[in-house]
Amino acid sequence: MPRSAAGAPNRNANVRKKPRNSAPPQHAAKKKRRKIVLFVSEIFLLLILAGVLWAVTKAQKVQLVKIDENDVIVNEGVGTTEIKEGSSSQKGYRNIALFGVDSRNKQLDKSTRTDVIMIASINLDTNEVRLISVYRDTWLNLSTDAYNKANAAYAKGGPAQAISMLNMNLDLDITDFVTVGFDALIDVIDAVGGVEIDVKEAEVVHLNNYQISMVGKVVGKNANGDDEYYAEPGTYTPVAHAGLQTLNGLQATAYCRIRYVGDDFQRTERQRTVLTLVAKKAMTMNVGTLNKIAESIAGEMATSLDMSEIWSLLSGIASYKIGEQSGFPFEEYRQTGRIKGASVVIPVDLNKNVKELHKFLFDKEDYEPSESVKKCSKKIAADSGVSYNGE
Repeated sequence: MPRSAAGAPNRNANVRKKPRNSAPPQHAAKKKRRKIVLFVSEIFLLLILAGVLWAVTKAQKVQLVKIDENDVIVNEGVGTTEIKEGSSSQKGYRNIALFGVDSRNKQLDKSTRTDVIMIASINLDTNEVRLISVYRDTWLNLSTDAYNKANAAYAKGGPAQAISMLNMNLDLDITDFVTVGFDALIDVIDAVGGVEIDVKEAEVVHLNNYQISMVGKVVGKNANGDDEYYAEPGTYTPVAHAGLQTLNGLQATAYCRIRYVGDDFQRTERQRTVLTLVAKKAMTMNVGTLNKIAESIAGEMATSLDMSEIWSLLSGIASYKIGEQSGFPFEEYRQTGRIKGASVVIPVDLNKNVKELHKFLFDKEDYEPSESVKKCSKKIAADSGVSYNGE
């Protein structure tokens, strides 16, 4: 029989409550940004895209989503696609939205929130890739003049609204996306034989609870109003102890989702650890094995990119250069707080964040945000009661 998850958790129990939204972490002193060789997780993403290309040509399994240009807000003329002076070979930038969703049953469109929101900006002249993660709890205009956490846009209107949200608040011209669900990560990890992770004692119970929520079904509500899940014995393998051990796909994906040990930066670090280990294994495999992996995950991905566009992007993989990565809002211009009872990340203020974003992505030293951004910035300040300098 299912039981309430209230009280001291039992790591071997088959029932758990749905994880509550936790407040974003308070800022800890960290490097503002750092030079990196293209993130291993993004190399992994490119490997997946290569596999997707194969899968498309062989099995037609990838969910190809063509977005009507009339359904996407695009801020044209804001500088993101300007061709720099000095060389006839320069081609500007290509910006692509990357989403990781908490999907069930390969549901990759709307009605699922994005755990990961990332923008990959490719300099088509230099082949430098810069990446920026948008914190999912950031209070933004959902592109409908309704304000909420950034991850609500995908749930309400799918990739078209999520892209519009990014374009409206960040002055961008994104029209394409790639979405990956948790099922894809589970299958890939299993295909490479699992990953070796040093699980901490405090992480064990949460890892198992997330497994239950991912394979179980909702059986009711507890006293706090949270969903309770029940998972049949044998549908998952509980992690019995802390320490260095090989996690299977479900276990490792659950590990990536832990929110209650450390802050959100540590959660992101867990995700990067898992993806790094998977990428290292994938890079040692032969083409035949990678093809099998690609075929198994093709139905768990959605993209607006057609075959010719994927070919074009993949053709430059070997020449991709050192890039930078960062998070939005930038640490100098963000606070955590509560709006309408929800724990959120507050851009303080949005104008300054967008200026910094265009400097970061496109080397624009004197970028002036659009009137749309200025309007959103004023509304965010009004909703949060916080403006620049923490006033």
